[in-house]
Amino acid sequence: MGEIVLSVTLKRTPLFESYVPYNGKTIDFGGWELPVQFSSIKAEHEAVRTAAGLFDVSHMGEVVVSGEGALSFLQKLVTNDVAKLVDGQAQYTAMCYEDGGTIDDLLIYKRSDNDYLLVVNASNIEKDVSWMKQQAGDDVEIDNQSDNWALLALQGPKAEMILQRLTDESLAEIRFFRFKDHVNVAGETTLLSRTGYTGENGFEIYCTPESAVKLWDAILTEGKEDGLVPSGLGARDTLRFEAGLPLYGQELSKDISPLEAGLGFVVKLKKEEDFLGKSALAAQKSDGVPRKLVGIEMIDKGIPRTGYSVYHNDEVVGEVTTGTQSPTLKKNIGFALVNQNLSELGTELEVEVRNKRLKARIIETPFYKRS
Repeated sequence: MGEIVLSVTLKRTPLFESYVPYNGKTIDFGGWELPVQFSSIKAEHEAVRTAAGLFDVSHMGEVVVSGEGALSFLQKLVTNDVAKLVDGQAQYTAMCYEDGGTIDDLLIYKRSDNDYLLVVNASNIEKDVSWMKQQAGDDVEIDNQSDNWALLALQGPKAEMILQRLTDESLAEIRFFRFKDHVNVAGETTLLSRTGYTGENGFEIYCTPESAVKLWDAILTEGKEDGLVPSGLGARDTLRFEAGLPLYGQELSKDISPLEAGLGFVVKLKKEEDFLGKSALAAQKSDGVPRKLVGIEMIDKGIPRTGYSVYHNDEVVGEVTTGTQSPTLKKNIGFALVNQNLSELGTELEVEVRNKRLKARIIETPFYKRS
């Protein structure tokens, strides 16, 4: 008998056919068939740093939390202080298990007092929604609307200039981590947010799946003369990494707390409400985290890759969570989760690359900051 091969049907965003004219090379990304690149990762990375790039991130999950108990529910659910939000403001936060491990990192958009839009990582949608429903009371409604949304990210120093030509809305009035709903862009109704995952200025454009293709084409056509290019997951990863932004499953996981990942700014231990994981995170804060995420630069020639072991005096003291040759800095750099007592700047470590231990040193993060 021949071997039985089970084919897995990958999910596709509404823009899948729009990759073709731009030679999009797709990969399996958490069950989605998404473009890793169009021209090259380096070229797209450079475009976002110097001009602009347009990303299809429609695989992300959108969950609406509403009802009279929405705020108190979110205060219990996440580590940041949701009560600080005003209408039209977004917040980065984390959801944790009782032991402090991370369920997901996410954005919360406050649309009104009893209406919040949560944007979660694509691979975590089902897990997150299930967890939310377990915690919710009768005065809260959890509505997974992921199939009703598409999402484009226009990022780079020329992003605002390009987008402004497609809308009558004053983009200068939308400040960082603020958003406006019902904004007309190229004739389509959107929720427009000044947020992103690249370390550059830019916008995330939430729309209906039916609007996505028209917006994709209109934005790319409008920005072509300014150097705008379609950009894939490869550049998105190198850009977020240089900017010091974590990726769930690498810098964050059920075994890595927000404090270990250097995200203490989203853990508000002093907010009035208790939240899931608070006791464990308070203990980590008090006793010191056992491990710490650090930036490393290779001294010897070699690239630190995800999962590579990190040594100090012949002892394994951590592992690389992300690593690459930085397109902007032209250096081999990485994130590593290492023992707290070895996390000082300048500390020399070794990374095992292809059975060879190569020297590296701990350096400051983020690796890149826009001027």
